Amino acid sequence: MKLKLNKKIICIVAAVLSLCMLSGIVYFQFQGKKESVHLNYRDFITKMEEGKVQTVYLVDEAKLKGKLRSGQEFVTDNPRTENFKETLLMHNVRVEENKGNSIIVNIASFVGFILVFGGMAVFMSKQASRQTSMEFTKMSNMEAIPQGDIKVTFANVAGNEEAKESIMDLVDFLKNPEKYAKYGARIPRGVILYGPPGTGKTLLAKALAGEAGVPFYAVSGSDFVQIYAGLGAGRIRSLFKKAREHKKCVIFIDEIDALGKKRDGIHGNDESDRTLNALLTEMSGFHEHEGIIVIAATNRLDTLDEALLRPGRFDRQIEVGLPDVNARHQILKLHSQRKPLAPNVDLGKLAHQTVYFSGAELESLLNEAAILAAKQNTEQIGIEHIDKAYYTVIAGEEKKDRSAIAKEDREVIAYHEAGHALVTKMVAPENKVTKVTIIPSTKGAGGFSMNIPPDKMCRSKREILNQIKISLGGRAAEEIVFGEENITTGANNDIEKATTTMLAMIKHFGMNPKTGLLNYDVLYNYSSSGIDSVIIDECKKMMEQLYGETKEVLKNNRDLLKNIAEALLERETLNEEDLDQMIYGNHENLRRLI
Repeated sequence: MKLKLNKKIICIVAAVLSLCMLSGIVYFQFQGKKESVHLNYRDFITKMEEGKVQTVYLVDEAKLKGKLRSGQEFVTDNPRTENFKETLLMHNVRVEENKGNSIIVNIASFVGFILVFGGMAVFMSKQASRQTSMEFTKMSNMEAIPQGDIKVTFANVAGNEEAKESIMDLVDFLKNPEKYAKYGARIPRGVILYGPPGTGKTLLAKALAGEAGVPFYAVSGSDFVQIYAGLGAGRIRSLFKKAREHKKCVIFIDEIDALGKKRDGIHGNDESDRTLNALLTEMSGFHEHEGIIVIAATNRLDTLDEALLRPGRFDRQIEVGLPDVNARHQILKLHSQRKPLAPNVDLGKLAHQTVYFSGAELESLLNEAAILAAKQNTEQIGIEHIDKAYYTVIAGEEKKDRSAIAKEDREVIAYHEAGHALVTKMVAPENKVTKVTIIPSTKGAGGFSMNIPPDKMCRSKREILNQIKISLGGRAAEEIVFGEENITTGANNDIEKATTTMLAMIKHFGMNPKTGLLNYDVLYNYSSSGIDSVIIDECKKMMEQLYGETKEVLKNNRDLLKNIAEALLERETLNEEDLDQMIYGNHENLRRLI
């Protein structure tokens, strides 16, 4: 198949070569048209003796060329005597030999350049053609995972019961199409699974094919995005041609947003449009009796083109969200079935502790714990392995060599983390502070305070404001204890989180009285004039107010702040029981500001 890219390369090369040749012809014609006078040999000798000859170009030809000191070029007869050069030099005439062959040399160099340039262009064209051929071969050789070879079923999927139920409907479609044909129902042509990474979208697609016992094609959206004209669309057609060889099958396209993003006239791309159109055409061309289902996955449903989402293409959009506490418990039980857990491991408690963990992260957590137990050659995976794996997944490995940390740095870190923990206990007692440590990690943290909010579908404005205060607690503690001039860079990540949360409150949630009930991402589509300055001003105003309230909390409980920091300096790590004993064990000193 001859691609348009190769034609473009050939056209460009031909145009460049033609331009070069035209330039060369013009140059040589111009050179040949320079005016020169003819001197007979006697006049030449006279001018030489008078010192009027500047340069003579010696060649083995009948005529000589030269230049007078006035700049005038001349031509005269070549005497071809043995002492002619010596005579010229004696009269202070500059002699250049073989100048007459310069045009031939220039032409030879020019032709050589064209040959080299043309050779490189041909080589690049062949390489592009070879690469294109390889890409087509790779796609055409792609084979489905045969029915029966997929061992994943819905028994291997825990959590996301609603998504699983929607997918299970498709299994019945594939197994009993006549049941639905009786009622005039057609099989859904496509399903989009959307949600955060690691929530099990690929697993659900495999489970569908495994449960239905049909072949399974798995590709990525980026496989169809190419710089070669027509290659992406060709891959789409090749994939669906192979899929139609089976009466029933599942095609899974991961990261479909790579090829199915919204199209517009400003940022449009012809190749991307062709690829997307090919996908839409293939899906529209399904016959009612064809049992082909296309499952697509994306993290960003809002970026997909509307043509993909209309009925008849991807009929269903199923959210695969982060698991709640019950789903996390089920996922942990599923992934622990073949692991020797010790009796002291409480998966229910671990499920409460792993708020905002995806299914993949939960599996990784148990796998890390199993690796730790295997390295220690213990018979079972204990709670100590689970705890260490939990904090390793979140913050990285603990640094073993801490001798290089200065005493002053340890003290700053201790007060910083104590500030986070104390503010959490003061303004958001419903949150759990499961661990506070000043042990540095391999992810770059000097220490951390583990703050776990309760599982909730929605968060109130007060809860969001309190979360910002918790983020500012470390910097506030540094300023109170060490002074404004001695605050450190340790609050970098905290300030970033606080700013992100504040922007979301103003731009998306409509929680600022001055900016009102508006979504500013939508407003940007119409006008951005003056919007940024208003948002920045409100962010600064609210942040300063919350920072002042945070400092007030710590100032009112400075003794507790000092006690927690000193305990961290002594023991390096505190758990929630330690904090509760230190804080709630001294009711007379407790001043809670909510």
